[in-house]
Amino acid sequence: MRRHLLLVSVGVLLLGACADPQTTTASKEIAFDTSATQTHITSAKVDSIAAELPAAVRDSGTLVVGNGSAGGGQPPLGFTADDNKTPIGVEIDIAYLVASVLGLKPDIETTSWENLFLGLDSGKYQVGISNIGVSELRKEKYDFASYRLGLHAFEAKQGSGLKVTGPADVAGKTVAVGSGTLQEAILVDWSKQNVAAGRKPVNIKYYQQSADTYLALQSGRIDLYLGPNPNASYHVATQHQTEIVGTVSSSYPVQGLVAVATKKDNGLVKPLADALNAAIADGSYAKVLAKWGLQAEAVPKSLINPPGLPKK
Repeated sequence: MRRHLLLVSVGVLLLGACADPQTTTASKEIAFDTSATQTHITSAKVDSIAAELPAAVRDSGTLVVGNGSAGGGQPPLGFTADDNKTPIGVEIDIAYLVASVLGLKPDIETTSWENLFLGLDSGKYQVGISNIGVSELRKEKYDFASYRLGLHAFEAKQGSGLKVTGPADVAGKTVAVGSGTLQEAILVDWSKQNVAAGRKPVNIKYYQQSADTYLALQSGRIDLYLGPNPNASYHVATQHQTEIVGTVSSSYPVQGLVAVATKKDNGLVKPLADALNAAIADGSYAKVLAKWGLQAEAVPKSLINPPGLPKK
């Protein structure tokens, strides 16, 4: 069994549609277990919630979960354990947690991101648990039960002294971002806001590989890298070379939410949300997020089809 014992210090900024920015800082030791034999956090079955399931699902005793981590995945979301075959990560643990409340055994099938949605459409997967953000477009085909905040993180070289609380803080800065991503759209928008306010635009850089991005960050060729908060948190904790200096909602300017996805009107979304809320209430949900260092993304309640990323 391999464990990484890590000291994590993360500053978190939440930018919502109507709320003022709030900054919180936490420092805590986290032991990441990357073994295939790790224990998944579960909860007690709640009969009243299990009774809400469609009869065919309840009688099958299994919850078929699609997870888009094929090819190795990305820690700490969904990735391959030390045996190079067993899927682990926060999304896998959420699947085990939800299934346990429903009295079901999770059957987790890894696939590509594109095939995940094809599998939901065809009924191959009953649910998708794979860092799926709620969007108004996706809500036309799928139902959602939310379970994490969607955040992107600004990562800087350790000891940079930088702090990002809004567009002005990236004016004139050189920032790397993935092409065609939600992060890029946010950065382009912030750059336009800076120009309109008489500030310098953002100098946006693109790299094909994350290794190239981090090399540029360490060498000072870029000031910041904007990427998904879970990946940034894990990188900070395991590499000890960078720090998170601010976060922004993945659905800026509204608060992004990550959710369990299921085919629309198939009768699963209410028991899924109720199962998540039972796990939130009994503390097992908090244990899952703490296991992977994602306490900053905790939600107080699972919502059914909450507002999501607006249509363009």
